[in-house]
Formats: sequence, structure tokens, C-alpha cells
Amino acid sequence: MALPVGSYAVDTRTGQLGRVMGHEGPYVQLRPLGGGREWDCAPEAVRGVTLAEHDRPRAGEDGAPVG
Repeated sequence: MALPVGSYAVDTRTGQLGRVMGHEGPYVQLRPLGGGREWDCAPEAVRGVTLAEHDRPRAGEDGAPVG
């Protein structure tokens, strides 16, 4: 089942969290949660985030430290 647009997801290849922005061809388009450039991910390498992942601080977002 494809994750809906707007949901939070993890790219299992890199561990990076993102928000689903769309589905183009065979790919899921993700954008980093703190903003930035979208990237394409194969659907089999995307999963929904866990509650713990969703709640953890992210660099550059909500005052979380960068670097």
C-alpha cells in the first residue's frame, strides 16, 4: 500500500525521514522534514515512521541543533 501524500516516511536505504510529496512514475517523492530538496525513493525502500521517530528532534527544525 502506498503511503498517502503528506504522511511521514523513512527512506530505509539511508534512514532519512521525510514527508511524502507525491508519487511520480515508480517512485515516491520525499522532502526532508526541515525543508529542502525532494528526492526519489523506490516504494520498497519507504516505510511509515514510528511514533518515536516522528517525535525525535530533527536538525534545523523546531529549534533542534544543526550539525
